[in-house]
Amino acid sequence: MQSPLPVRDGVNATRLRLPDEGPWDTAMDYMMHRWGHIDPQGIEDRFDAGEIVGEGGIPLDRSTPLRDHTFIWYYRTLPPETRLPVELSILHQDHHLLVVDKPHFLPTTPGGTYIQESALVRLRNQLDLPDLIPMHRLDRMTAGVLLFSTNPQTRGKYQVLFEKRQVQKEYECVSAAEPAPGQPAVDFPVVVRNRMTKSRSYLLAEVIDGEPNAETRIERLETFDGDPSLGATGRPVRLARYRLEPHTGKTHQLRVHMASLGLGIVNDAFYPDLLDKAPDDYAKPLQLLARGIRFVDPISGRPVEYRSALELSEAARARP
Repeated sequence: MQSPLPVRDGVNATRLRLPDEGPWDTAMDYMMHRWGHIDPQGIEDRFDAGEIVGEGGIPLDRSTPLRDHTFIWYYRTLPPETRLPVELSILHQDHHLLVVDKPHFLPTTPGGTYIQESALVRLRNQLDLPDLIPMHRLDRMTAGVLLFSTNPQTRGKYQVLFEKRQVQKEYECVSAAEPAPGQPAVDFPVVVRNRMTKSRSYLLAEVIDGEPNAETRIERLETFDGDPSLGATGRPVRLARYRLEPHTGKTHQLRVHMASLGLGIVNDAFYPDLLDKAPDDYAKPLQLLARGIRFVDPISGRPVEYRSALELSEAARARP
């Protein structure tokens, strides 16, 4: 449903569905029930100023009956955010697409404690593109190629490519060169297939029994000595750079599939073991990079490929 309020400061207005029935006479009564314990005066002020609207952009006031609207829209009060010490770089921009290199630690879209400090909001504000929408997502800790639609009129043509799996993605990661003790040796290249699930209430994705719904081809590209601090003995550990080609797009799929081989990605705080939450360490980013993406452009009809200019720090450190 199209919002009647425009994007403001790079952020969409929030949409709230009002209940069909309940002990509330007015829309304001319901909002007081939901958020009055946080900022009751602020809610009243917004109704008085006409800053809360219903369908068609009609301003609501304190007496607007609950039954008059199914959805209402309003702008959230955004807390101040400290700018993350990472930067986006633009790889390509035209009338239809924006392609960027997303750094580690920057989320793709706003959520939780990161609103202004998301790739989407930063780019909307930086480029004055309020209609910008991501075509896919990268985890906050994953860096690399990220596509955005800049044109609402052609957006659907690109969305179809992703829905029909007509977009090929390539990732790179750095992990141990050999599986963890007790894990069988791996004959590369290898294809990992299993069934994955992830609930909204649980932080981690899980592998369960059943028909496979996740598939990744994994190839080892090179091996090298890693940072001695990564090993328990203080001596350099043998690391490797891998190419990952996901044929499906499950949450945390690449991280889970590497961990399942006993090759957990360097600096992964989730897999194979969930570590205690700690402040971001910008010197130790997750060694996972969306290296490239390719597809047949639905507008030009020509094959296109966009590749990241970033390098994984552990691999770069090993080079002369």
